[in-house]
Amino acid sequence: MFKTEFTHGCMLVLGGVRSGKSSLALDLCNKMKGDRYFLATAQPFDDEMEYRIKRHQEERGSGWTTVEESVDIVKKIKELDGDKTIILLDCLTLWLSNLYMKYESDVDMVYKEIERFVEGISGIKGRLVLVSNEVGMGIVPENKLARMYRDASGTMNRKVAGIADKVIITFAGLPLVLKEI
Repeated sequence: MFKTEFTHGCMLVLGGVRSGKSSLALDLCNKMKGDRYFLATAQPFDDEMEYRIKRHQEERGSGWTTVEESVDIVKKIKELDGDKTIILLDCLTLWLSNLYMKYESDVDMVYKEIERFVEGISGIKGRLVLVSNEVGMGIVPENKLARMYRDASGTMNRKVAGIADKVIITFAGLPLVLKEI
């Protein structure tokens, strides 16, 4: 197993669908001392998503303050950040979807937001745990938008992993540490 000590900086938890990444991130954060904030990027567009959001809220319990922000996550992180702060952002790939909905075909703006995010989280005072899906290990999507999203997701994960102090990927519920500073 790996150390859960994490006093400040950024941790990235990656994984495929239902791989256990969110549960792992939550467990790691629950072992930390400090003011816990859950930064939710999901938007409940349908009943199934509403159910998922409710299930995640119940999993967290009362020791968390939930903050919802679907697009300007840098601003929220800066508002919440402090020496004793733990921010769990779940999830970056949903945020990326929200960017595609906001900017539609303006892919340059999506990439600018990714750059703004990476720059904005550098030098965080507290602890920032980011959850993101690994979507690039499957088949090549059939349509152009899905390929653009897959490419942007890979770029985003690579850039965040580059500045993160710790990077963990989950496979079948098992964590594998890829980077630890």
